[in-house]
Amino acid sequence: MKDYLSLIEAALDRGSAAFELPELFLRSMRYSLLSGGKRIRACLCLACCELMGGQAEDALPFAAALEMIHAYSLIHDDLPAMDNDDMRRGKPSSHKAFGEGNAILAGDGLLTMAMRLLCDVPGQETAKKAVFQGALEMAAGQSLDLNVTARDLPSLQRIHDLKTGALFRSACLSGAYRGGCDQAEAEKTRLFADKLGLLFQMTDDLLDRDKDAAENKLTYVTLLGTEETRRQIDSLRSDIHGILSEYSGEAAAYLAALTDRVAVRNV
Repeated sequence: MKDYLSLIEAALDRGSAAFELPELFLRSMRYSLLSGGKRIRACLCLACCELMGGQAEDALPFAAALEMIHAYSLIHDDLPAMDNDDMRRGKPSSHKAFGEGNAILAGDGLLTMAMRLLCDVPGQETAKKAVFQGALEMAAGQSLDLNVTARDLPSLQRIHDLKTGALFRSACLSGAYRGGCDQAEAEKTRLFADKLGLLFQMTDDLLDRDKDAAENKLTYVTLLGTEETRRQIDSLRSDIHGILSEYSGEAAAYLAALTDRVAVRNV
């Protein structure tokens, strides 16, 4: 089975240390960026590149940029003005460790660093656009979540299609474009990414169902019930395996195994 994590961690360490920046500013960015995590979006990027016949190393700048964007989104999401979370991945969130002002700047810096990193990649405009589009849509989803109260399934789906799904799409599409996919393969990649993003969100809602119920938060579980949510997770998982069955090789096997891990995860 593919092991992308060592490639990704090295690229993040190398990429975030490549610029001369004030010590506190850089340390606050690296604090959140290098704090671990599943690196699902970066792994998707590398695997989709290989699925289309490319080399994982060719997609590393895109994978690193996606993790920088994801880290920035988590820093800002934890702020008191947003979700007000004091802990992230088992340690104090950025604003608790560095203060709110420095946390905001760390998020700003990571987003900008991601874009700067991709400037060094020659060509690949379609893959770059996929990353930039994902960052914009993710922020739009955050805005909807902050300002619009989801009251039914369509409004909930709209929020999560942007807030969660956008970076899944940009990860898969940027990797696929870097691997040389054609338009038909790009559409299949988009479908795979959309289904996986929804699967990820539904399993998230299952994991948080007690906390969400206590907060009276609208989720897939509160709308559909636990059993129907589980049924839809199984259906999405089956659909994704159907898409991947058209491919062979290690990357396809990796993506199938990743899908299974997402479907049954408990953290």
